[in-house]
Amino acid sequence: MPHTPHSARPIIPHVPPSGAVLVLDAAAIERALKRIANEIIEANPDLNRVALIGIPSRGVELAKRLAGYIQQFENVRPPTGVIDVSMHRDDIHTRRRIWAVQPTQLPAELTGKTLILIDDVLFSGRTCRSAMDAIASFGRPARIQYAVLIDRGHRELPIRADYVGKDLPTGENERVYVRLQSVDNGLDSVWIDRG
Repeated sequence: MPHTPHSARPIIPHVPPSGAVLVLDAAAIERALKRIANEIIEANPDLNRVALIGIPSRGVELAKRLAGYIQQFENVRPPTGVIDVSMHRDDIHTRRRIWAVQPTQLPAELTGKTLILIDDVLFSGRTCRSAMDAIASFGRPARIQYAVLIDRGHRELPIRADYVGKDLPTGENERVYVRLQSVDNGLDSVWIDRG
């Protein structure tokens, strides 16, 4: 059930500064995503009840890749979707930039479904909470799980990922840059800038 479409959120190039350190290259990202796909398969015996829901922008691309790996391994491709969190954030009044609302695309019927939220980086946990709030306005799935490429710590809410590509301990003022070729027009990579 798509949400009313608005102008698409601009993708801001996630270019790491010259002093940033490479954490994952394209091959390592692929291995991490394949491992997550296998973990999703193991934890969800009925893949026909699973949908992979990306959080814009890079989570949407990661959801598509995970669906492709699951299809490759099990010959079943879970549907993918998008959940926009823009209007559900509790920090909207403190942000320097307000993102445009994106179309939300979820399965028409959520009852009995397992939705797996997909994001690139887990930090405070607030984006995940916003995504769950947004989903609640569309219906009540049987379960919600959470998969992230990078978990960098510093949780502000009691939220954890069910599936993690890489745990990356960071300082609060450090920055993590995830680059995906189809989004950022550069090689897949994850970088950390320790400032």
